[in-house]
Amino acid sequence: MSFKKVLVPTDGSEFTKHAVDIAIELAGLSGGRVTALYVLDRTVYANSPMDTALVNVYDALEKEGASATSYVMERAGAAGVEAEEKRIEGVPAKAILQEAEDGGYDVIVMGSLGRTGISKLLMGSVAEKIVQNAKCPVMVAKSPAAAKE
Repeated sequence: MSFKKVLVPTDGSEFTKHAVDIAIELAGLSGGRVTALYVLDRTVYANSPMDTALVNVYDALEKEGASATSYVMERAGAAGVEAEEKRIEGVPAKAILQEAEDGGYDVIVMGSLGRTGISKLLMGSVAEKIVQNAKCPVMVAKSPAAAKE
């Protein structure tokens, strides 16, 4: 199996940076490319009226997305790995699964918050949903930062 097309969902947090490095290394070893994907979480604002406060939240999320994907582009460039960035709106797990399928990716490399117990039960886990439903292999990279939580 070759890993020429590597999808790395990112939110720019410390929890995803380890996964970004792994994705870039994997793409480099395969002579492939990495795609940085940021999903602007539609659930944050979907059921709210578009007032000034909500517009500010939306703008902040857009900036976070640009920063998150730019980080991947910089790291990939430094490693000599071909990369592209995509920023889309949607429900994170669904959007990642759809992009993985539509883009014909060979593997998804993503971070995990490392939640356990009640927190995991109540919040659900994007990574868990991806692992359960993806049609391609999924590598979940638990961040060293998550181990400290």
